[in-house]
Amino acid sequence: MIRKIIIGINPKDALAYFIGMRAGEGTVVAIELDERDYIKNGTKSYDIFIESEEGTMKWKRIENMPVIIEHDCRF
Repeated sequence: MIRKIIIGINPKDALAYFIGMRAGEGTVVAIELDERDYIKNGTKSYDIFIESEEGTMKWKRIENMPVIIEHDCRF
């Protein structure tokens, strides 16, 4: 499970999204690697989902960008 994604070449100047982060009227609840896209095209794409009063929806998609992934280490 991905807990945090940092997008950009230099982590100090990069964007970061993490589980529990407020995003407009919602909260980030999941960050997932699009495995189908990776198998089909060989590119790594990540989808960020938020939850709000309307339910859970895809909020952002990160494609072909350098990223640092932080995994949730709770078992």
